Amino acid sequence: MKYRRIAIVAPALALCLGAAVPAHADGDPVAGRKKAIRCQNCHGLDGLSKLPEAPNLAGQNMTYMIKQLGEFAAGVRKDPMMSLVAATLTPGDIADLTAYYSSIEITVAPPAH
Repeated sequence: MKYRRIAIVAPALALCLGAAVPAHADGDPVAGRKKAIRCQNCHGLDGLSKLPEAPNLAGQNMTYMIKQLGEFAAGVRKDPMMSLVAATLTPGDIADLTAYYSSIEITVAPPAH
């Protein structure tokens, strides 16, 4: 378990130290959509949150998501659900999930008057 956490935290640590992560890094958005089944109850398969306390992930910045998942897995950030879920993700899972959610295109429009 110790080595697995290091592997999960490594991408987040690299980001904190200034390493760049290209869009979709090594992640596969198609594989990420399949893996997002585990995220859909809170964040929605479409990345639109189903719970008021869960953030939308659709169109979210990939680098940000990788950092947050690494912090949950390492215990830097704590949340009863996310701390458990993040600890089970492999670096490949994180790459695929973040590639998928960041690839979802969203549009923002002002409210109609």
